[in-house]
Amino acid sequence: MWDVEHREELLGRRKRAAEGGGYARIKKQHDSGKLTARERLRILFDAGSFVEICGFREARPNVYGDRKVSVPGDGVVVGYGTVGGRLVYASSEDFTVSGGSLGEIHSKNICQVMDAAMNAKAPFVSINDSGGARIDEGVCALSGYSGMFLRNTRMSGVVPQIAVVLGPCAGGACYSPAICDFVFMTRETSKMFITGPAVIRTVTREEITPEELGGADVHAKVSGVNHFVYDTDEACLMGVRKLLSYLPQNNRQNPPVVRGEAVDESHRLEEVVPDNPKRAYDVHRVIETFVDKGSFLEIQERFARNVVVGLCRLDGHVLGIVANQPSNLAGTLDVDASDKASRFIRFCDCFNIPIFSLVDVSGYFPGVKQEHAGIIRHGAKLLYAYAEATVPKVTLIMRKAYGGAYIAMNSKKMGADLVFAWPIAEIAVMGAEGAVEIMHKREIAAADNPDAKRDELADEYTKKHLNPYFAAANGLVDEVILPEETRSRIAQAFEALRDKLVELPWKKHGNIPL
Repeated sequence: MWDVEHREELLGRRKRAAEGGGYARIKKQHDSGKLTARERLRILFDAGSFVEICGFREARPNVYGDRKVSVPGDGVVVGYGTVGGRLVYASSEDFTVSGGSLGEIHSKNICQVMDAAMNAKAPFVSINDSGGARIDEGVCALSGYSGMFLRNTRMSGVVPQIAVVLGPCAGGACYSPAICDFVFMTRETSKMFITGPAVIRTVTREEITPEELGGADVHAKVSGVNHFVYDTDEACLMGVRKLLSYLPQNNRQNPPVVRGEAVDESHRLEEVVPDNPKRAYDVHRVIETFVDKGSFLEIQERFARNVVVGLCRLDGHVLGIVANQPSNLAGTLDVDASDKASRFIRFCDCFNIPIFSLVDVSGYFPGVKQEHAGIIRHGAKLLYAYAEATVPKVTLIMRKAYGGAYIAMNSKKMGADLVFAWPIAEIAVMGAEGAVEIMHKREIAAADNPDAKRDELADEYTKKHLNPYFAAANGLVDEVILPEETRSRIAQAFEALRDKLVELPWKKHGNIPL
């Protein structure tokens, strides 16, 4: 038998590592509404499945030679386990150890588990709760971020990456989550900003609180940095588990098929979508008529609300949905909506998720502010994203599809595999009123009753041009369908496209207009 001291030493070291910064700091973490690094991992992973690695690694003496405390793991817990029975790798920063600050060994632990995720072709989840780079390690700490950013970039499009910000995340630390596919945050405790309130106050004299500058709600509604917001750590991590259930392990696999309750309420669509193109409606009600019950997971719900994006299931198969939202800015496309949709489309294409586009768009949102904000450049991203995507792409033109926005929303010549339209669809360069003002300006001005003449010409234009049949006759719409046929035709289309394979010319990568 071995000497009992060997066992006791190992168990003692494990206990010390599990204690992190000590019970007083753990209590302070709990009192602030946050869980510890290991508690978070226990929620994220299936019970008993998480395996910790690098647990005994410790920081070397710092550049000044005056470090008094060195903790096993160096302020971060890394390892792997299963989420919903599937392999996932993760890192979880421990704020109870030196404020979760990132030093050389801390970053090496994270980089090691990122490399392992890449080699295993499995998703990677990073849980961020850190005061930033460890000052007493100087540039050695800063360079640790470089290794993480490099790996984030090389993993992008190969395995899903999810960043969970459950505390402070400031300065250069923000860029690792920014490169990830999705960012989760919690209210009250999560903060993300490059320069904090104190620096801003000194440089620009602006007064702002940390919450107003980089809180979860700000990033959800204003900046678009954040994709999901929750009230507590536990709810947030359960949200990560839910998202992972929609995603494949890597770019060579398809998303998991999860059979649920099929829904077909297409017969309600005439009640949901008015045939008057000027009347608004909520596109969520359209989505609810065909997706498997309770399966729609909206992404960036509070940002750029004139477009709706999210994941759903149709007969158990995952779909990505991109939809104009007529109840917000009339569903027009602006700078933020273009960015939001483009990013989501490219994610779906990376990970073999078919894309269904619901179109009701009158154009790009007009105005000097939008032009100066770069609507040309941002709008081009949407064109690029759809044209680049090789996954199955199906489009339904519900009502309006005007001008350049019609082209951008996955039109036939932009690479849509199948385009359907309802009988009320209006596919044209612009609406009737604007068209006749340009085409018949002199005729209207010369009329005895200009308003009556304008209405007469608009009615004529509507009957001749604002219908789906001219587009169908020219092969730009594959089929005009009745509303009650919507769900069945969508399902049949994606089933027919299930094994779609496109071979593109070799290139290093394209140059999307960023």
